[in-house]
Amino acid sequence: MKISIITINYNNALGLEKTIVSILSQKCINYQYIIIDGESIDGSVDIIRKYQNDVCYWKSEPDNGIYNAMNKGIFAAKGDYILFLNSGDTLDNENTLNTIASTLKGEDIIYGDLIIKEDEKSWRKSYPDKLTFKFFLKESLPHPATFIKKDLFNRIGLYNESFKIVSDWEFFLLAINKFNCSYKHVPFIVSHFTLDGISSKEEFRAVRIKESEEVFSLHFPTFVEDYKDLHDVTLEVEKITSSKLFLFQKKLFQFVSYFKLLNN
Repeated sequence: MKISIITINYNNALGLEKTIVSILSQKCINYQYIIIDGESIDGSVDIIRKYQNDVCYWKSEPDNGIYNAMNKGIFAAKGDYILFLNSGDTLDNENTLNTIASTLKGEDIIYGDLIIKEDEKSWRKSYPDKLTFKFFLKESLPHPATFIKKDLFNRIGLYNESFKIVSDWEFFLLAINKFNCSYKHVPFIVSHFTLDGISSKEEFRAVRIKESEEVFSLHFPTFVEDYKDLHDVTLEVEKITSSKLFLFQKKLFQFVSYFKLLNN
C-alpha cells in the first residue's frame, strides 16, 4: 500500500529541513511526499526548492491555520494511508516506513509510539492497544505516529478548520467513538516529536479546554458537564500531588541535614 506523507510548515526552515532529510533517507520507495508551506519568509521555500526533485508535490501560499494546511495536503494525497509529519518531527530510523508498511492490513487507523523531545530530555510515549471514550477525555492519538486511511476523510470529513488546536483530536474522537472505525496499535516507535508546537504550549491550555468543550457540546452534549467535572478534578489532583511532593522534598531535606549533622 502506498503512503502519503504530509508536512505542513510555517517559518521553521531548520525544522523543515530536518524533517525532509528524515523522510528522504527512508529505504522504502512506495511513498508520496507532500509539503504545504504557509508562505514562509524565513528561507523555508529555499529549503523546499533544494529538495524539490525528491518532493512529489509542494505549495507555498497563505493559509487559514494549521488545519487548513493539513486539509490542503489531504486533497493532494494519492496514497492509501496518510501520515502527518510536520516540520521539526522525524521518523525514528531509515527503515520506519518499510516496517510500518508491513502492518498496513486495511484497518482505518494504525498508530505507533513516539519519542517526545523537550529541551534536553526525551522519553517514549506509548499508547494503549484498546481505545476507549475515557482515553479521549484526556488524550489523543499522535498524528506524527498515526497512519490514517485516506478514505476515512471521505467518510468522516476533513479537519474542522474553525478550531486552532483540537481538530485532529476531534477527528480521532469521532472516528473511534462515533463511527466505530477499525484500528490497530503497533508497539514500536514511529517518530520523534518536538514539544514546540502550539498545542504543546502551556499558554494555549485555556484555548484547548474551551475548544474541547465545544467539541463535546457539538457531538456529545450529555458529556459536557462530565468533561468539566473531570477537568476540575484533574486540577485538584495536580494541586494535591504538587503539595505532597513539596512536603516529601522538605522532609527529605530535613532528614538528610539531620543525618549529616549526626555524622559530623
